[in-house]
Amino acid sequence: MGHQQGLAQQLYIDTPEQVGLQFAVAGIGSRFVAQLLDIILIVGVLIIELLFFVWVGENAPGTQSAALDTAGKWFVAILIFLNFAFVVGYFALFEAYWHGQTPGKRVMKLRVIKDSGRQITFFEALARNVVRLIDFMPQIYLVGVITMLCNKQNKRLGDLAAGTLVVHESRDEQPLLPQHNAFLPVRETPQWKNPVVSGVFAADAVAKLKAADLVVIDTFFARALDLDVGVRAAMALRIAQQMAVKMGVTLPDGNPERALEAIAVAMRGGGSGIR
Repeated sequence: MGHQQGLAQQLYIDTPEQVGLQFAVAGIGSRFVAQLLDIILIVGVLIIELLFFVWVGENAPGTQSAALDTAGKWFVAILIFLNFAFVVGYFALFEAYWHGQTPGKRVMKLRVIKDSGRQITFFEALARNVVRLIDFMPQIYLVGVITMLCNKQNKRLGDLAAGTLVVHESRDEQPLLPQHNAFLPVRETPQWKNPVVSGVFAADAVAKLKAADLVVIDTFFARALDLDVGVRAAMALRIAQQMAVKMGVTLPDGNPERALEAIAVAMRGGGSGIR
């Protein structure tokens, strides 16, 4: 874990690849606005739901009985539970599967990440949002705000429980590839004429790599959007060189990210290199 420096609340994280990542920690104000936008969306959905059930109630038969009254109570209880699951699931699913962002966070250019700089998983997103109930107590996120004021990374209880933090999304990165996904096929380009790298790596070379090597590649692509362009290029080159040494091949000139994509495609396609 890194340290913080300066009034801008810059967070520095040392990665396993021995490359430092820098993030701007999100403050209370920007997080509040993002939360407000999300709440507006959630309330909108709940209002539509309420109007629907009011309409159903007004048009339902007027028969009354003890059995119907009991069923109505169970229905209300189940509806409350489902609405609770919807609110928690809204935040957890978006943060886990939408690059750490809810719609409100995306508008405010914020993102939830792990303390290590990696993208959060569904269970981590679920944990931080279940604890949100405590952060909200007694009202208007009083517990959460007090907790955020008591630590330099502006973490609420949910962040402390899940090991996460909210940062500003970097705006100055210029992607080196159209997509940063190791599953994408490698396109042929003039600079990649080496027969070892064209398409996929040779099966016998890829077979020398292990599952841990694929994890390193996937981790790099998961973090790519958070990296400064120069740091990202250096990290990609370093990892590609390490893989080339293990495979016993010469790394050709060109974008090393293409080499990493080719390795990942070859390992997943053939499977012989994963053990």
